[in-house]
Amino acid sequence: MSTSANSLHVLRSMTLSGLVVDEILRGIKTGELNVGAKLNEMELAERLGISRSPVREAFRALEEAGLVRLEKNRGVFIRDLSDGEAAELYEVRAGLDEMAGRLLAPRITPAQVEELKAMVTQLENSTGSGGVTHYFFLNIAFHDRMVEMTGNTMLLGLYRQVVNRMHLLRRRGFSLSGSSAASHAEHRVILDALATRDAETTARAMRQHVEAGFQRAVAAHHLEEQHAPARPALAA
Repeated sequence: MSTSANSLHVLRSMTLSGLVVDEILRGIKTGELNVGAKLNEMELAERLGISRSPVREAFRALEEAGLVRLEKNRGVFIRDLSDGEAAELYEVRAGLDEMAGRLLAPRITPAQVEELKAMVTQLENSTGSGGVTHYFFLNIAFHDRMVEMTGNTMLLGLYRQVVNRMHLLRRRGFSLSGSSAASHAEHRVILDALATRDAETTARAMRQHVEAGFQRAVAAHHLEEQHAPARPALAA
C-alpha cells in the first residue's frame, strides 16, 4: 500500500471509530446504555455498516476516556463510577466551571447574556413537558455554551472530557424531588452574576452550582440505595 493510500486508510479508520464513539456516547446520554451494559462489537459494526476494526478502536478510546471497561474473555461494559471517582469528577468540574466563569464574565457581550437567558428559559420550560432526557440535553448545552463563550479551546476540550465521564452518573441528581427547581435558581444566579461582568462573583456562582449539584447527586444516590431490593446473602 502506498504512503498516501495508507494515510487515507488511517484517516478513514479514525473517522469510523469516531462514529462508533459518538454512537456509544449518544446511548449513554439518552439512557439507552446504562451502567454495566455489555457492548456487542458485531452488533455495532452491523448496525453502523462498518467493519469490526474501528469498533475495537473505539472501545480502546472509550476505555482510555474512562467510559468503558474491557474484561478479558468477557467483553466490553459501560463503566460504573465509585463514590470516590464521582467526588473527584465533581471537584475537577467545579474548578473548570469556576475558571470558565472568571474568564467569561469580563468579556461576555449583552447578546451572549440574552442567548444564555433564552437557554435557561427553555430549560425551565422543559422540566414539566420534555422529560428527563430533554432536560438533560438542554442542561448540557447551556453549560457547554458558557465554556465555549470563553474562547479558550483548551479549557473547552478538558471540560468536555470531564462532562463525558460525568454522563455515567449525572442522572442521579435528577431523580431527587426538587432538584430541578434548585438547579434553575442556581442558573439564574449565574446569569445575574454574568450580567454584572464581575469575574469573582461569577466564578463563585458557577463553582457553587456544581458543588450543590454534587450534594443533590449524593442525596439521590443514598435514596436509591435505601429503596434498592436487599441482596441475597452469599453462601459460606
